[in-house]
Formats: sequence, structure tokens, C-alpha cells
Amino acid sequence: MSSFKEIVTKAVLGKGRKVFTTKHTLTTPNVPTTILGCWVINHNFSGVKNNDKINIEGSYDVNIWYSYDNDSKTEVVKQTNNYLETVNVRKKETGEVTNEDVIIRSLAQPTCTKVDIVDGVIHYTIEKELGIELIGDTKVRISIDEDEDEWDDIIDEDEIDQASEQIDQEVNEEFIEDENE
Repeated sequence: MSSFKEIVTKAVLGKGRKVFTTKHTLTTPNVPTTILGCWVINHNFSGVKNNDKINIEGSYDVNIWYSYDNDSKTEVVKQTNNYLETVNVRKKETGEVTNEDVIIRSLAQPTCTKVDIVDGVIHYTIEKELGIELIGDTKVRISIDEDEDEWDDIIDEDEIDQASEQIDQEVNEEFIEDENE
């Protein structure tokens, strides 16, 4: 016969991923001629639950290498971009849920997907992919057997040693005959 027990455990209540695309502009001290490179570093982020939505705050540094003065000189400029993204993660679990936590993962680091010079100003596009998990305490029901497992006998090391000694004392070695005799 089986019955059920309720267990309180942490579980993934909702999970999703999203690609975010952001456009930025950057004015440089010198009028750029050609973009030579663009890279993104120092991506930091965290998420908090706000009612039914998840707010993700983060930042990253963009470094743009460009030439100027008719491609005769180069320079690297840095711009720190802060962001606030709000997403709605659908819960898979309904019912009693408490102590919800948010876990944010970078599934694809921010990268520069497009960069142009328009009227002496650099325009660039950054793309990033974030994974969002909503974790919380929830109740699960499990089936249990009413029949108990049998108990195993516990044998101490002293008992094993005493048994070995007793066997050694009780064995009659003369009982065993040698076939060659």
C-alpha cells in the first residue's frame, strides 16, 4: 500500500532566454575616417523580481578602435554602457511558492554586430543573450511505500575478529589429508 508525503524543495519555476539589441552613439575627440575594431568587455549584471516582472541591471565597456586624419593616425575610445532590461518570465509552477530567487546567465556575451560613421559620429549596435531562471520553494508530492525495508544486521569489527579467532581455534588441520601421502 502506498501513500503520499509533501516535500518542500527549491525548484525552477520559470525559465527563458532573450536576445537584446541596443543601439548607441559615440562622439570622438577626432573625426573618425575608418572603424578598425570594436570589442566589448567587463559585462556585469544582476536580476531582481519586481511583482510579475524581472528587472536586469547591467553594464559593459565598449572599446572602439578607429583611424582619423585620412587614415594616418589611430585611437581607441572607451564608453561604458549601463542598461536596465525588464522581462516577463512565465511560471511553469502554480500554487504555493515562496522565497523566489532570480538567476541570470549570459548565454551570449555582448558583441558589436554593426558599426558605422555617420556625420563624424560613431553609431554601433550591441547584441547580447541572457538566460533568466526563477527559482523558488515549492511543495512536491511523492509516493511512499508503507512497507518498511528490512533491517540489516550490524556487525562490529570486534565481532569479526573474535569469529576469525574462533574459526582458527576450531579448525583441525590434521583433518585435511594430503593426497601425496
